[in-house]
Amino acid sequence: MKKWLIMFLLGIMALSQPSQAADYVVGEGDVLDIFVWGVKELNVSVKVRPDGKITIPGIGDVKASGFTPPGLQKLLTEKLKELVKNPNVTVTVRDITNSKVYIFGGGVKSVAYDLNRSTTLLQLLCNVGDVRSADLKRAYVLRNGKKIKADFHKLFINGEISEDMVIESSDSIYIPLLLDKSVYVLGAVNNPKFIEYRDGMTVMQAILEAGGFSKFAKQNDTTILRNEGGKEVIIQVKAKDILNDGDLSQNFKLKPNDYVLVKEGMF
Repeated sequence: MKKWLIMFLLGIMALSQPSQAADYVVGEGDVLDIFVWGVKELNVSVKVRPDGKITIPGIGDVKASGFTPPGLQKLLTEKLKELVKNPNVTVTVRDITNSKVYIFGGGVKSVAYDLNRSTTLLQLLCNVGDVRSADLKRAYVLRNGKKIKADFHKLFINGEISEDMVIESSDSIYIPLLLDKSVYVLGAVNNPKFIEYRDGMTVMQAILEAGGFSKFAKQNDTTILRNEGGKEVIIQVKAKDILNDGDLSQNFKLKPNDYVLVKEGMF
């Protein structure tokens, strides 16, 4: 009686494991625990071979790759009917080595990430390290050869959780390098220079990092020059109104490769 109680408890524990999720697909390299109630000789731990098969005592090689655990249980139950009357089979995944996500692109370090639990895109981005050099707007998720999600900026930078999604095994995540990360501040500032772009950087932040206005600056004659789709866009900025009147509507956010030009006046 005690033996059967232990076996029952072990079975309940196995069924409660996260890796037993019905939608997980077994793959090469995974380690499976096969448990046949009341038949100790058929209880084995097996590793899925590169050919996708496992070997079960009494029935030989069985295709395991491509099945979910419940699907494999059903297959083994049918095959074991030739050896065992009313076989009761449990399949659990002990070690997952097949489930990986591939992260690549110049914006982050390329890595194969082990997906051993339910993971969202946001959780994955929090694990890839520094993304300051990454162009999140041009990033995308590739699944079965198709782009299913593009532009991670709203999710990771703006915190729009509605943009999150569940990542699946064998997904590929492309995160490219931000090609031009500089903002150029020129004209009537104390230290004309280029500044490394930061997300959310404003025109006044860039001017202050360039030493602030020179004494000859026409502060309300500040211009942002921007290239959008091959066309030059000119944005007029009344910077003096920002400083004197607190008009933050003039404190425009910059983009990579913007030029901030402060004009000079004699008086």
